[in-house]
Amino acid sequence: MSTATALKVTQIGNSMGVILPKEVLARLKVQKGDSLFLSDLPDGVALRPYDEEFAEQMAMAREIMRKRRNVLRELAK
Repeated sequence: MSTATALKVTQIGNSMGVILPKEVLARLKVQKGDSLFLSDLPDGVALRPYDEEFAEQMAMAREIMRKRRNVLRELAK
């Protein structure tokens, strides 16, 4: 079961951002200073706690995609 939480975009210094309610921080198991991942999904985005293993896997995937760009482009046709 998924819970939707409405967040308002607000000015934070010279940037824009959202304030995460403490209930959301608790569900994510994060606190001030922690990093989060924002991942693109077909129907939106997902916000997840930073995971070093996942970060390493994503870095490897980006490197493979960079090296094999032409092959991937041909496969996408």
